Amino acid sequence: MNTLRIGLVSVSDRASNGIYQDKGIPALEAWLESALITPFELETRLVPDEQTLIEQVICELVDEFGCHLVLTTGGTGPARRDVTPDATLAVADRVMPGFGEQMRQISLHFVPTAILSRQVGVIRKQALILNLPGQPKSIQETLEGLKDAEGKIIVSGIFASVPYCVQLLDGPYIETHANVVASFRPKSALRDIKN
Repeated sequence: MNTLRIGLVSVSDRASNGIYQDKGIPALEAWLESALITPFELETRLVPDEQTLIEQVICELVDEFGCHLVLTTGGTGPARRDVTPDATLAVADRVMPGFGEQMRQISLHFVPTAILSRQVGVIRKQALILNLPGQPKSIQETLEGLKDAEGKIIVSGIFASVPYCVQLLDGPYIETHANVVASFRPKSALRDIKN
């Protein structure tokens, strides 16, 4: 069976220099553990806000480690050092604009400055690459979406679409815990894998 491989990249000058502890990778690891039923392997990287280094790490995770999904955190704003989207676009084969649009839509429910985010989603070879926010709370909101007090979805999180996208890229069939984020597929793409 094809094991799901996920690359996590935290982009931060200060964390990569040991000035403070990285919070992005631990937040992503914890969220994936809570959300995924499908077993997965992780490759993690902590890099400074340097476009060439970010490009190299993304290419390494996709081309050498065969990651099906790469999640970056940090470096997506308008500041001069925020170059994660630029690096991501530079190594992309195709752009998936819906992911960036939806991430900003979710964040706009919390802060008006969400429009300053330059987060992108792209495909490189067999991998989906998504730029997530830098704060753990924002990472969770972006991935899960917004629910009301009864748990009804107000705005879908981006991860609801990730399993089907990975499937369309000939990656593993990903199942999620519906109470965290319900993955969506058309009926024709559903599988019964209870064995």
